[in-house]
Amino acid sequence: MPKESRLDSRAVIDRLMEQYGSSLLRMSALYLKDADLAQDAVQETFLKAYRHMHDYRGESSEKTWLTSICINTCRDMLRSAWFRHQSRMDFDTLPERPADFTFPDDTVLSEVMRLSAKYREVVLLRYYEGLKLKEVASALRLSEGKVRSRLKKAEDILRERLKEWYFDEAT
Repeated sequence: MPKESRLDSRAVIDRLMEQYGSSLLRMSALYLKDADLAQDAVQETFLKAYRHMHDYRGESSEKTWLTSICINTCRDMLRSAWFRHQSRMDFDTLPERPADFTFPDDTVLSEVMRLSAKYREVVLLRYYEGLKLKEVASALRLSEGKVRSRLKKAEDILRERLKEWYFDEAT
């Protein structure tokens, strides 16, 4: 890569970090269940994006492209032997949620985090990160139909698990 291109790439990465860094950090913290590892994952995500910027063809949004890189980075971290032996998740250490995203308490989030990875991913990307179905599908390299199916299954599981909680709240 010529010197000018590296400088341009640096400016682009700086802009992407400013624009999407906190969103990727929130998603990584939920995915990895560890705020410190989430910072490592996001840093690695931007390093990979910088190294492979020339591969980005603009077929998806920048956010979708970065989200895809970040998810794969988190998956790699989860597969590591060291990670499997660590205990995780203190909801108090999560990065700040978007202003329009609220839970009355952490009951729903706890149940989302108990979902298997394939369901948890689509729920977090669709509802927590606010990605469109097409963006979720692109980030996870799935069809939109598969994403819809996983969302429906996840919603059914959550509805069943939270049934008592909803009934207790209503009385």
